[in-house]
Amino acid sequence: MPVLASHRKPRAKVRTTTPAVGLTTAALASVTLLSTQSATAAPAEPKPAVEEVRNKVDALYRQAGAATQEYNRAKAASASQRAKVDTLLSDVAKRTEQINEARRALGSYAAAQYRNGGIAPMATFLLAENPQGYFDQSRLMDRATERQQKAVDEVRKQQASAAKQRAEAVESLETLTETQATLASSKKDVQSKLTEARGLLSRLTAEEKARLAELEREKEAEAKEKAAAEEKAREEAAKESGGGSGPGSGTGTDPGTGSGAGSGYAAKAEKVLAFARAQIGKPYVWGASGPSSYDCSGLTQAAWREAGVDLPRTTWDQVKIGTRVATSDLRPGDLVFFYDDISHVGIYKGDGMMIHAPKPGANVREESIYSMPIHGSVRPA
Repeated sequence: MPVLASHRKPRAKVRTTTPAVGLTTAALASVTLLSTQSATAAPAEPKPAVEEVRNKVDALYRQAGAATQEYNRAKAASASQRAKVDTLLSDVAKRTEQINEARRALGSYAAAQYRNGGIAPMATFLLAENPQGYFDQSRLMDRATERQQKAVDEVRKQQASAAKQRAEAVESLETLTETQATLASSKKDVQSKLTEARGLLSRLTAEEKARLAELEREKEAEAKEKAAAEEKAREEAAKESGGGSGPGSGTGTDPGTGSGAGSGYAAKAEKVLAFARAQIGKPYVWGASGPSSYDCSGLTQAAWREAGVDLPRTTWDQVKIGTRVATSDLRPGDLVFFYDDISHVGIYKGDGMMIHAPKPGANVREESIYSMPIHGSVRPA
């Protein structure tokens, strides 16, 4: 049988080049879009310059210093309030015992009255063996009644006093709770500022840290130059006025001569400075008041305690005591306060220099009083 030819039309060949071209075009478009987005994206923030880091860290240390003073104030208040609460609670306990004693006395009077049966006075008179015996017994009963009334009055008095003391104790406990909350908040604030400052410093390269140290040395040198210039101007002014060099100028070894400070202050100032010099090299630790570490007001408080003068704990309170003095009239032993918020203090030693506990990461040291903006100065005693 002959083979029949197929009547099917031949299948048309399909070109595959067009889809391939379309796919390649889409891929190129995607790459171009991504490249465009990368080019238009916000550039990464530039790394801050060392000067900016220093300024930021200094600002954080200042803020931490202010928070430290708030912490110190809250801590001192908490200790005082705790002592007051303990005293009040002890008084309430004693008062309660006194009330119990008065109640026992009342109980004995009530028992005696019960045993006597509460017989009417007329019946007692009629039943008495003789009238005189009745009157003697009546006087005794009157005195017993007076003692009973006094016992009642004493109970009422003790109850009123106990109620008052309990109210005071409750109020003091509430104040203590608020103070402790402030203490915790201030502590958290200090730690937050210091953590941020340490973070900034930790991101510096070795070269940047060297630059930062150089900036600190330049700042210290400028402050010393300013101190020297101020002291020279003071000496010249004193010579022109015919008064000679004052105790606040020169070497600072004669703090007691001249007007405004007697030998008593000179002796105290010597003790203060001797103590402060002995602390040089010990670390600054916020909230510390010795003996192994200090913050700024902890050092001044401890130093003046050696001279028999009790200073408050914070810079904000220390600046209010003693006599205010001008920078030009400073004498060794005076306290110099810094910044508008009065968050730092040092002990003046003469020649425009002071001894102070500077900041976290630094030790107690001598430094120019012109290294920071001066707020004012006081003479504590």
